Amino acid sequence: MNFSLTEEQRLIIQTANAFVVRELYPHEAEIETTGRLRPELRDELRRKAIEAGLYAANMPAEIGGGGLDTLSWILFEKEIGRANYALHWTCVARPSNILLACTGDQRERYLLPAVRGEKSDCLAMSEPDVGSDLRSMKTRARRDGDDFVITGTKHFISHADEADFVVLFAASGEEQTPRGSRALITAFLIDRGTPGFTIDEGYQSVSHRGYQNCILRFDECRVSKSQVLGEVHHGFDIANQWLGATRLQVAATCLGRAERALELATRWAAERRQFGQVIGKFQGVAFKLADMAMELKAAELLTLEAAWKVDQGTVTDADMAMAKLKATEMLAFVADEAIQIHGGMGLMADLPLERIWRDARVERIWEGTSEIQRHIISRALLRPLGA
Repeated sequence: MNFSLTEEQRLIIQTANAFVVRELYPHEAEIETTGRLRPELRDELRRKAIEAGLYAANMPAEIGGGGLDTLSWILFEKEIGRANYALHWTCVARPSNILLACTGDQRERYLLPAVRGEKSDCLAMSEPDVGSDLRSMKTRARRDGDDFVITGTKHFISHADEADFVVLFAASGEEQTPRGSRALITAFLIDRGTPGFTIDEGYQSVSHRGYQNCILRFDECRVSKSQVLGEVHHGFDIANQWLGATRLQVAATCLGRAERALELATRWAAERRQFGQVIGKFQGVAFKLADMAMELKAAELLTLEAAWKVDQGTVTDADMAMAKLKATEMLAFVADEAIQIHGGMGLMADLPLERIWRDARVERIWEGTSEIQRHIISRALLRPLGA
């Protein structure tokens, strides 16, 4: 196998890393202290990202995006993922790939403005009583002539506070299966300000300060059939087609933060002196660094292989599940060990380690819990044997 990077990929890494260090790192302390990303700062950094050619890197070039192949995009995500989540997600944004399912007028109304940075989207699936079991969602879309009337509540909806429209998934009917009835799901494009649609502040989270979660409420919210994304009752089809890569995006940003933590721990071990020598000479510290580096490399190889397979058209759900599972659990390990190497200083807000440690916790939950990923992997092993 050829593990070398192309000249273009090296340039992408250098450009993204330089932008993160120069434009994002200086604002991390403000976000962590206030818990908010100021709109004027968001707009300024978004403008700079657009000018630098870093905005919408995940979208095809023919519609104005960066046009990166999946492997190059994941290398890019790794670099920008080193920074505070609110800064890199909201300011160096990547519109959801699910918007590529837009057709007709939807492209001018939603897709293209999102790629140009004029509008932003958010995805609404999770509900207060529904976590991983999305087929049990209670938000309902009732057909009424050429319209749909939507009622229900979504929560844990990331960055809905600043999004211009939401990609909503709602139950629109039922079908019978050998295991009983299950909901048919339809996806809708719904603008902020639509009557019957309100956005409330969400919960205080230990992870990703400044990157808000919100509660969305739909009370007899009427939308046109022209706002159906994909086909009626086939919302999961477009979700499965376009959203699989988001697990690789999560894995990639975990790699970036783990690399940053390892760099800090290594530098500290090489400079901090105790008992007449640098602490990196003590086996208890040196072996931690070795284990951290090994786990990071293993997660990186799984992630990059899965990204490469996407470009080859050979990726499986298990490939992406393994990458997401390994990278998220690796980050928790590396962040914890980096703090241990630093001792008490590692827990102080003067360093980004305590933030990386806190932020790591949510990665094993969103975009599919670690348990869901293990289910996907084990199912891929057992199904060929009829189990």
